[in-house]
Amino acid sequence: MRVVLDSNVVISGLNFPGNERTVLDLARRNRFDLFLSPFILQEVGGVLVRKFGWDGERVTQALAMLRDAATVIEPPRGPDVLQDNPADNRVLDCAVASSADYLVTGDRRHLLPLGEHEGITIVNAPQFLSRIERDA
Repeated sequence: MRVVLDSNVVISGLNFPGNERTVLDLARRNRFDLFLSPFILQEVGGVLVRKFGWDGERVTQALAMLRDAATVIEPPRGPDVLQDNPADNRVLDCAVASSADYLVTGDRRHLLPLGEHEGITIVNAPQFLSRIERDA
């Protein structure tokens, strides 16, 4: 199973217990094939510093862990599906380029309402966990 995690899922998983952390733990244990892009990693690092006060060394360690757990790809830029949120379009680019089965996001405003994009199922962390448990 090929999966892309939106930066908000990664950030939540790194900072709080709960479903997002469980998803990250499953990725680290190779329960699915995780794909990330340099854009997603950069977004994660920036938010960890700006909003959560992480220092550079802690961010570097977290990003190294993510790179170890994931295949990092540089997707070509696709068409802008969401006109008012360019960052979400870059996440969709990663999902398309990696031929993801799932895009896991907490974005209730832009990504989750799509439900699906080019055959990729867009779900939140609890929905993903129930699907991975069902398919086990």
